[in-house]
Amino acid sequence: MMKPATIRAFLTGRDRRSIGKSNALVARLEQQRELLPELVQHLWDPDPIIAMRAADALEKFTRSQKEVLQRFKNELLGLAEETRQQELRWHLAAVLPRLQLTSSELRRVMKVLTHYLEDKSSIVKTFALQGMFDLSIQHSELRPQIEELVNVALSTGTAAMRARARKLLSQMAREGRTKKAASGEGRGR
Repeated sequence: MMKPATIRAFLTGRDRRSIGKSNALVARLEQQRELLPELVQHLWDPDPIIAMRAADALEKFTRSQKEVLQRFKNELLGLAEETRQQELRWHLAAVLPRLQLTSSELRRVMKVLTHYLEDKSSIVKTFALQGMFDLSIQHSELRPQIEELVNVALSTGTAAMRARARKLLSQMAREGRTKKAASGEGRGR
């Protein structure tokens, strides 16, 4: 069994542009899910590289296993509100929509992601936009607000935001056509 100190060894390094061994850690987590609390603790590591790689591993691991996040919901919401580290922000923007949220928690996450849209990092802004869109898939009442934000990003966002906005608008259009076809709209009478 891997010890917590060994988890840290997967996350260490000097280069912020590298994910280090976080992919190997994700593979290990798939075999040993009991290590997840130790990984989550590293999100608060004073070494920003450790925290960044822990967030990367958490985001990747929970793509297919989002249910494991629920037990850490309060901690993740708090971290999302307090962190100033851009790498944590962009990973959390991807992770937060995977949580089952109450109405008040949904408002809290939307406030966080809206704040992230003002971050100096284009990547944080782009992931925040994607996170909001992901939330709107589960919470259709958000769709008009998100569609407006996506259109604003398309016209005034960074290059990365404009590219993501085009992708999201295309996805919205496909979903709209699918819904119309399913309801029988658009058919000749």
